[in-house]
Amino acid sequence: MNLLHANDRPGTYPGSWYAASAEPLPPFPALDGDTRADIVIVGGGFTGLSTALHAARLGYDVAVIEAHRVGFGASGRNGGQVLVGQRKDQVWLEQTFGKDDARKLWDIGWESVELVKSLIADHGIYAEWRTGVADAAWSAEDAAHAAEYAAKLRDDYGLASAQALDRDGIRALIGSEAFHGGMIERASGHLHPLRYAFGLAKAAVEAGVRIYERTEAQSVKTGIVRTASGTIRADQVVLACNGYLGGLERKVAARIMPINNFIVATEPLGDRAREVLAEDIAVADTKFVVNYWRLSHDGRLLFGGGENYGYRFPKDLAAVARKPMLEIYPQLADVKIDHAWGGTLAITRSRMPDFARPRPGIWSASGYSGHGVAMATLAGKILAQAMHGDMSRFDVMAKARPPALPPLGPARGTLVALAMSWFALRDRLGM
Repeated sequence: MNLLHANDRPGTYPGSWYAASAEPLPPFPALDGDTRADIVIVGGGFTGLSTALHAARLGYDVAVIEAHRVGFGASGRNGGQVLVGQRKDQVWLEQTFGKDDARKLWDIGWESVELVKSLIADHGIYAEWRTGVADAAWSAEDAAHAAEYAAKLRDDYGLASAQALDRDGIRALIGSEAFHGGMIERASGHLHPLRYAFGLAKAAVEAGVRIYERTEAQSVKTGIVRTASGTIRADQVVLACNGYLGGLERKVAARIMPINNFIVATEPLGDRAREVLAEDIAVADTKFVVNYWRLSHDGRLLFGGGENYGYRFPKDLAAVARKPMLEIYPQLADVKIDHAWGGTLAITRSRMPDFARPRPGIWSASGYSGHGVAMATLAGKILAQAMHGDMSRFDVMAKARPPALPPLGPARGTLVALAMSWFALRDRLGM
């Protein structure tokens, strides 16, 4: 079963608060017949749209194909957090790759947020950008680590806004008794991801990019992408599919694991909103299966929590995310859930993204592991520059390429899912 069709109606955005609060773009046509481009991009999310925009700026003739609608996948469904750095912290990066490469990876991660902000400003994208992200620590050990890490980011990486929070500090900020402390930094931020995706698509089209919606890739080879309604021949092919890659490229699929995540949007909270979050920040906690939340611009709590690792979403999406929401905010038991939705992302073993060139003329970036709004945006710029001859940052990211998942044939997904479920159980047991 293909995840592109497992849980959604063809060409229809999910019933998310994002879709309900964003003015949709007029549909782009489907591919009809055979055509040619300098670069063809498979996937109309952040990676694909950013690659298209930046490649067009460099003078290339670019075509994007999207199986459903632009921003249909994880790019239009996620928690909206735009985070500095990499998915793995700088301590791990220094230990794994050395301080020089860890600094390069930090600089790339920093640039990813700056690029998002500049694209919003340059193209007038109404994406509800706001600053500030906090990490909430479930244990005293996690809180101590957060305090040490905040100091490291200030001292070694110049992140002056990184601030440790004790138990009283985190409670005052996020209105919950569940946490032992944490940290906050104000270089990161959050936004409305679907509006941002629409803005990238409009900017790409204005730069000369051709977008074909309802056009699913059936096969990808060097120099040609085949669909049910035609082919596109191109000098370079970019795979920007993330968790919806399927079987298009086994060398990439071997390193990423699709997982499903779920979000709810409450009814507007009115005056109660500031009891939940004292500031317009985003929050994520320290559980293995991360909970994350923020307020919408109309005062709803947008709360993400719960995962599954099969093809199908659970029947009651609201119940899946509502359960961890009430563990953190039991005072919201009487609050109505107005929207509930799920989406598929891709994780890797190391949680570092997978930048790859699996075959001559074929490029890929995916596996952002929940850190994709900013990094996928910059990945597009990095891929465009690499195809133009500047491999410097592509090589830095490729050096940090995650290891392959266990080569266990058809059982691989099941066994990886069992391992993930074990860590989720540890969360529930407080281990």
